[in-house]
Amino acid sequence: MSENPAPQAPAPDAEAATSETPAAPHPWADLPAEQFSLLRLAPLPVDRETGPRPLRFVQLGRVERHGKDTSLLRLTIQVPGQRLHRHNNLLEVWADHQRKEVRFGPDKGLSVEPANRGLGRFLMAQGIAWARKQYAHYQVEGAALPTKDNFNDAARARRDHALKAQGFTIEYSDPLQLKPFYSAPRVSSLHGDWHAEKVQIIELLDAAAMLQQADQTLQEQDVKLRKLEDRLERLKREDSGLRFTITCLVAFSLFQAGLLIWIATR
Repeated sequence: MSENPAPQAPAPDAEAATSETPAAPHPWADLPAEQFSLLRLAPLPVDRETGPRPLRFVQLGRVERHGKDTSLLRLTIQVPGQRLHRHNNLLEVWADHQRKEVRFGPDKGLSVEPANRGLGRFLMAQGIAWARKQYAHYQVEGAALPTKDNFNDAARARRDHALKAQGFTIEYSDPLQLKPFYSAPRVSSLHGDWHAEKVQIIELLDAAAMLQQADQTLQEQDVKLRKLEDRLERLKREDSGLRFTITCLVAFSLFQAGLLIWIATR
């Protein structure tokens, strides 16, 4: 008489491997930018911590998607001649239509280069304006702010001030202020403004006008430079002529002096 074997329980290692299997990434996780704008970073005084802050131009990339359950806005900043980590200069705004909730990301926090130029607040303002336009009644999903090993008091104060100015509440769960947590009641309570004197959006026609003006200025400077070079060459020629004349006069004077001495001695 044969017996059916009893079912065997999965091995503990197999259960652990199954439970630790990472979730599949969202289909929109790596969407590239589709719309681009030029940003002008106004020159600012030298900062004691971040160093010189000259005039710079960077590129703003934008892409958004809308679905039945989720909507996404992704903003990226590209700096000419500088390669950054994929999580730097990135802001994501996810809207969950089932839970009526908006989440700001990425999860590792907003890291912006160049720092202390107003770019972080600009990105947050753009994300808030997008969310307020369609999902003002949604709640804001609060989260813990990332803690960096090299995050000093001045940088933390700038971050907290920028978030508070845009309507977020910052709370610390420890007396040493090492575990910050940000929150907000609803999207409508957030403010979509930034320091427009620090970061300016340059439209395509304005950028073309700037390039045209710069080219015209270069041509004018080139004309002035050529005139100065011609004047310098003329002055050099006149200087050479004067030097020859002076040399001849000195030689003639020496000849006369010698002649007078010869006459006097005779």
